[in-house]
Amino acid sequence: MGLTVRDIVQMSIMQTAKIRCGKSFLDKKVVEWVTVIELPVENFVKKNELVLSTGIGCEDDPNLLEQFVKDIIDSEASVLGLATGRYIYDIPDQVLELAKKHQFIILEIPWEIRFGDILKIVLEKINQDKQGERQKAETVRQELINCVLHGKSLQDIANLLYKYTKIPVAITDQTQTIRAERHFDKKLIQVFFEKELGQLQQIPHLNILFSEHPLYHFMEEYMVNDQMCFQLSILNNQKSQGSLFIQLEDREQLTWFVMNVLEHALTACALYFVKENAVEMTKIRLNDNFILNLAKTKGVVTSQIISKAQLLGHDLTRPYICIVGEVSLKEVKNKRKVQQEVKSLQSLNYYLQKEITNAAKLLHRRNMITFEDGEVIVFLEADHHPYMETANQFLDIIERRLYELLTGVVLSWGIATHKDGHYAFHESYKEASTALDIGKRQKDVGQRTFFSDTKINRLLMAISKDDEIAEIVKTTIQPLLDYDRKRQTDLIYTFMIYNKYKGNVSQTARVLNLHRQSLLHRLRNIESLTQLSLVDSDDLFLLELSVRLWMLKEI
Repeated sequence: MGLTVRDIVQMSIMQTAKIRCGKSFLDKKVVEWVTVIELPVENFVKKNELVLSTGIGCEDDPNLLEQFVKDIIDSEASVLGLATGRYIYDIPDQVLELAKKHQFIILEIPWEIRFGDILKIVLEKINQDKQGERQKAETVRQELINCVLHGKSLQDIANLLYKYTKIPVAITDQTQTIRAERHFDKKLIQVFFEKELGQLQQIPHLNILFSEHPLYHFMEEYMVNDQMCFQLSILNNQKSQGSLFIQLEDREQLTWFVMNVLEHALTACALYFVKENAVEMTKIRLNDNFILNLAKTKGVVTSQIISKAQLLGHDLTRPYICIVGEVSLKEVKNKRKVQQEVKSLQSLNYYLQKEITNAAKLLHRRNMITFEDGEVIVFLEADHHPYMETANQFLDIIERRLYELLTGVVLSWGIATHKDGHYAFHESYKEASTALDIGKRQKDVGQRTFFSDTKINRLLMAISKDDEIAEIVKTTIQPLLDYDRKRQTDLIYTFMIYNKYKGNVSQTARVLNLHRQSLLHRLRNIESLTQLSLVDSDDLFLLELSVRLWMLKEI
C-alpha cells in the first residue's frame, strides 16, 4: 500500500504531536509526498500529500483558517500538520468539526519541531518505501518474463498478476476470445465486446493518482452495470494483439506499484503473443511445404511421410480427392474499387483458408490446404458418396460465404477424379491442375471443371502437339484473326455461338444481339476468309476443330 499516516505519526520526531482528528483513518490514508504551505492553497497541494503549515495569516480569523483547511481537504491531501504555539495556539472546534465531517486527519505539531527536520525524515522514508516497491516491481517483471521464456501459459501470467495486485484480471486475444482470467466476471467482457445498449459507458477521463505514469494514456475506463472495468491494449509494433482487463472496486487500487506491474504484464502478454504467432507461422510453413511436396512430387508415400503427416495433424491413410482453385477479379467498371476491397481485407488467402476449413467441418471431412502463386490446393476426404456431389457441395459452401465477403472475387476450380486406392496425391493434383487449366483456356472463369469431363479437350490437346496439325489450324484460323484485329470484330466468337446453336440463325442473332442481316454478313465473311462452307459438314468440322485447338493452345 505504501507509506501511511500511521507510519508518519510513529516516527520519533512526531512523538510529541497530537492526533486531533481522523485517528481511525491512519492506516487508510497514503502519504506520497510532503509539502509546506500557507495561504493561499490554490493548486499547490496534490492528492495524498502530507501538508505542513503554521497557519500564518489565520491567527485572528477562525473562519479564514476553516476555509484554508477546507481548500486542503478539497485538494485530496492525506493529512494536515498544524504547528501551534506562535500563530495558532489552539485549533478551533469548527475546524475540527469540518475535518471530522470529511474524514480528514489533522495533526497538532508543537512549535519546537522544525518543519525542515520533518521534511528530511519523511522524504527519506518515502524514498525507502519507493525503493522497496521498485525492487518488488522488478521481481514481478522478471517472473512475468520468465513465464514467457519458460513456455508457460497466459493463465500463469494472469495468476501472477492477481497474486501481486489482488485485482481480478482477464486476458483476451485479437479475436476477442478469453485466453486467461482470474476471479474476473466474464459477463463484463461479453457486454464490452457486444456493446449492449445501456450497459456499457465509457468514462472520458481517468481520475487516478498516477496520471503521469506512461501507462495512463493507454487505459480505457468503462462502467458496466455499475461495475468499474479498465481495458489496456496489448500492442506489438503498434498492432493490437489483444486486451488486458482489470476489474476494480476503487481507483485507489491503481497505486504506483500496481501501474508498474500492469505495464510489465502487458509486455509479457505481447511477448507471449509474438512467440505464439511465430510458432503458428512456423507450423503453417511446415504444413504448406509438406502438402506442396505431397502434391508436386511423384513417388511412393513412405511410412516416414505418413508419420510426418501425423505430426502435422493429417491422416494420409484416408482417401482424398484433389481440388485446385484460382482466384481472379471480375471484369467490371469499378475494378479498382474491387481491388481496394480485396486489399482492405489484408489477406485473401486467410479468408479462403478459413472458409475451406469451415466447409470441411460442416461436412465432417478431413482436409489439407496449401497456397502457391495464387493457386489453392485442397485435398478433401472422400468416401462412398459420389465424389462429384461431394465436391460440388463443398465448393457451394465456400463460394456462398466468400462471395458475401468479397463481392468482386471469382473462383475457378479444377477437380480430379476419385481414386479407388490411397496415396495418389501427385496424380490427383495433376488431374485437378489439368482440369483447371482446360477450364481457363475455354474462358470458363468462375466455373468448375471436372477432370472426368475433359476427355475431348485432353484429346485435342494431345493431337495439337503434332506439327502438321498445328500448321493446318494456323492456316485455317489466321485469316479470321487478322480480320478481327484490323476491323475490331469477333468472327471467331460469332462462329462459336453459331456452331453452339447448330446453325440456327435466329437464335444466334438473338444471343449476339445482332440484326439477322448483320449476322448473315458475318457468316459470309467467315466463309470467304476461310474458303470453307458452313453448310458442308466436312468444312464445318475442320473449322470447329481448328477453333477449339486454337483456344486450347492459342496457336
